[in-house]
Amino acid sequence: MIQCPRCGIQVTELHPVDADLITKLQSIGESNLPPQVCAGCISDLRRTVASSSGGVLMAQERAKEQHRLQLWKSRVMLIKKARLCMTQKLYSEAAMSYEKYLKILDIVFDIKKGERLKPEAFKDSARTTELTVVASVYWDLMRIYDTHEKYADRMMNAAKQLAMFIQFTPIYPDIIRKAESFQKTARNPHIVKQFLKMSDKERPRCFIATAAFENSQAPEVMSLRAFRDFTLRRSAWGRKFIAIYYKFSPHIACLLDKQPRMKPAVRALLRLLIKCVS
Repeated sequence: MIQCPRCGIQVTELHPVDADLITKLQSIGESNLPPQVCAGCISDLRRTVASSSGGVLMAQERAKEQHRLQLWKSRVMLIKKARLCMTQKLYSEAAMSYEKYLKILDIVFDIKKGERLKPEAFKDSARTTELTVVASVYWDLMRIYDTHEKYADRMMNAAKQLAMFIQFTPIYPDIIRKAESFQKTARNPHIVKQFLKMSDKERPRCFIATAAFENSQAPEVMSLRAFRDFTLRRSAWGRKFIAIYYKFSPHIACLLDKQPRMKPAVRALLRLLIKCVS
C-alpha cells in the first residue's frame, strides 16, 4: 500500500498529475502539488477546475451584462448631444454621436457583424418606445449624409433602416410629409424617392383597426401591428391568417366608415383582443 502525499490515504497506486491539469490548477491558486496522487485526488482536482471555470464564466457574463447596462444608460447623452449639434448645424459631430448610439444598440442587442438592427430586436423588452428614437436618428442621418455626394451609400442605408422602423412609430405621417418636402431640395432626390416608395410598401395595413380608431397611429393600432409582425408572421398559420385578413378586412373597414355607429363596439372588441394577446 502507498500513502497519497495529498490526502494521506493508503492506496494501491498513485497517478501522475498531467501538465494541463497542473496549469489550470495553478491559474486558480492551487500550487505545490505533488507529481503523483491517488485516483480520488485526481477526481477532486478535476472537479475543482470545473467548478472554478463555471464561476469564471458566470463572472464574465455578469461583467458583460453590466457593461451592456452602462452602455444602454449612456445612449441618452449621445442623443442629447447629437440633437444639440443638429440645432447648431454641426452635422459631422451629430453624425458621430448618432453612429455611436447605433453602435451601442448593436452591442446591447448582440447584432452580429454584417447583420442589421431590426425592430424585432426590441420585442419582449421595456424598450419598445426606443423605436421612435431609432427612427428619428435614421431620419437625421439621412439628411446629414445628403450634405455630401460621397455619403450616398450611407444615406441609402439610413433610408432603408428608416423605412423599416418608421412603421412602428407615431411619427410615420410627420416623417413622410417632411421627406416629400425634402425631396425637392435634396442632393440625392432619388434616394429620398426610394425611401418614400419603401415606406409606402412597408406601410401597415391594419384596415379594420385604423377605421375603428380613425387613426393609423393610435396606440391600439400600433399594438395590433406589433402582434402581427412579431408574432403572427413567425408561424405558418399566422401568415395564413394575415393573408385572409388582408383579403376581407378592406370591405369591413368600408362598412365601418359607412356605419360609424358600429365603431365604438368594434373598438371595445379590439381592446379586449389586445388584452388577450399582450
